[in-house]
Amino acid sequence: MTPLGFDPHNHAHCIRDAVAAAQDHCAAEGLHLTPVRRRVLELLLDRHRAMGAYDILDVLRAEGLGSQPPVAYRALEFLTKHGFAHRIERLNAFVACTHPAAPHDPAFLICRKCEAVAETAADARLGRAAADTGFHVEETVVEMQGLCPKCQDTDAP
Repeated sequence: MTPLGFDPHNHAHCIRDAVAAAQDHCAAEGLHLTPVRRRVLELLLDRHRAMGAYDILDVLRAEGLGSQPPVAYRALEFLTKHGFAHRIERLNAFVACTHPAAPHDPAFLICRKCEAVAETAADARLGRAAADTGFHVEETVVEMQGLCPKCQDTDAP
């Protein structure tokens, strides 16, 4: 799984494809990707960084899509429940899933300077180590903090 978020890519294409995939998944599963849910997904995809619920709510309010916290929290709950977004524990925020159709244990690379977030696969050795002890993993949260390539370049002497 290649990390997405730090590498240059066709950003408009990635947003369009991810929203289309979410719409297709929802249609196939009988789920409703409401305008607010869709907009929250678009916001998360657009930023390639974690956003808090209140940051999202500020945008929704400005766009006339809701002004009460439950609006943002319900949309985020739907998106995380169905694999379109992940919660970043360290930042108490959310980020769009870059591989929503693939079963995976994500690991997050968080830039401590610009707060960009890239998603990659968690090291399979963690799962094997747990299995070797007879432990059944139900959820994995791996978050690594450091500097993204862009911020490393700006910090260079």
